[in-house]
Amino acid sequence: MADGARTVGNNNAGAFGFAYLVAAVGAAVYFIGESSGFWGVILAILKALVWPAYLVYGVLDALSL
Repeated sequence: MADGARTVGNNNAGAFGFAYLVAAVGAAVYFIGESSGFWGVILAILKALVWPAYLVYGVLDALSL
C-alpha cells in the first residue's frame, strides 16, 4: 500500500446484525435457563448460536425453495 493511502472498511450488516445479536442473547438466556450442569450450559450456548440456521432451513423447506 502506498504511503498516506487510506483504507475504509464498511460492514453492511446493519440492523440485521443487531437483530441477530439480540436474538442470540435471548436464545442463550432461554436455553441456559432450561439446562442443568456445565455441559448443559455449553450445549445451550451452541444451540443459541445455531438455531437461526434451523429456522431458515424450515422456512425454505416450507416454501419449497
